[in-house]
Amino acid sequence: MNVFDLSHIEFAYPLFFLLLLLVPVMIWWYLRRRKGAQATLRVSSLEGLKDLPVSWKVRFRPLLFVLRLLAYLLLVVALARPQRSNVSETINSEGIDIVLAIDVSGSMLAQDFHPNRIEAAKKVALDFVRHRLSDRIGLVIFAGESFTQCPITTDHAVLENQIKKVNSGMLQDGTAIGMGLGTSVDRLRNSQAKSKVIILLTDGVNNTGLVDPLTALEIAKSYKIRVYTIGVGTRGVAPYPVPLPGGGVQMQNMDVQIDEALLQKIAQGTGGQYFRATNNNSLQNIYQRIDDMEKTKVEISSYKRYAELFYPFALAALCLLLLEIVLRYTVFRSLP
Repeated sequence: MNVFDLSHIEFAYPLFFLLLLLVPVMIWWYLRRRKGAQATLRVSSLEGLKDLPVSWKVRFRPLLFVLRLLAYLLLVVALARPQRSNVSETINSEGIDIVLAIDVSGSMLAQDFHPNRIEAAKKVALDFVRHRLSDRIGLVIFAGESFTQCPITTDHAVLENQIKKVNSGMLQDGTAIGMGLGTSVDRLRNSQAKSKVIILLTDGVNNTGLVDPLTALEIAKSYKIRVYTIGVGTRGVAPYPVPLPGGGVQMQNMDVQIDEALLQKIAQGTGGQYFRATNNNSLQNIYQRIDDMEKTKVEISSYKRYAELFYPFALAALCLLLLEIVLRYTVFRSLP
């Protein structure tokens, strides 16, 4: 470790650096004293003195003052008491285990959101994950059936990659809200986290599946899992892409049907809350509100230890001072 590297070094008594203001005074005093100590001789011309050699002792005598000045500077640094700090942190986090359950049925391609519902849902899910640094988060997708796209994990890079891969048509079409909720509960039932949360997003009415939504609700309650439900879709009609027999796609306005009563019942029965998103901005705001409500408690204990570094500076100052004294009374000794 190089103690003379002053980067990342703290000083216990930085006010001692005010003593450096005396350095210009010392230089002025030295120059004035040196000029006054020189003898003068009046001559008619200096022409005959030009070629006289100058002794090396005369040339290097200012070295004594330089040594004393350097010793003074090092002594000031030593008095300021340089210290290198070593900081260690212990982070205690009461993380929350979260499952994002996203509907990937064909109706999620409706373009009342930009560019469509499923892409808007993926974007806000990614933003949500990036703000939950200390939480374990998983991903479940559902349509006519359900599938665990990513188990709950702290490796958010893997989770984000799985969210980006989500597309409509990955599963048999339909809207099995009960199965989506049931699979999400199954991901959390062995969790030891103090808080377990499901964020279920859908744009339709439960019309298929092997698990009844109310049965899944009771299971979620038994495991003390809080469910936030989000209904996605504008009010009235929305443009849906409809495949044509000969190929191609035609946009067709269709009624938006969301079973809000069921979603409200699931949310209220588990201590969560139901939200209705009618556009991209409202969907973003909903995830922000859930993020604010489900805060993670993080405690950081910081310990700082100091290593004293003033010894080398004090020793160097002493050595320079001794060297200056030795040279003054030997090599550069002045005759009385």
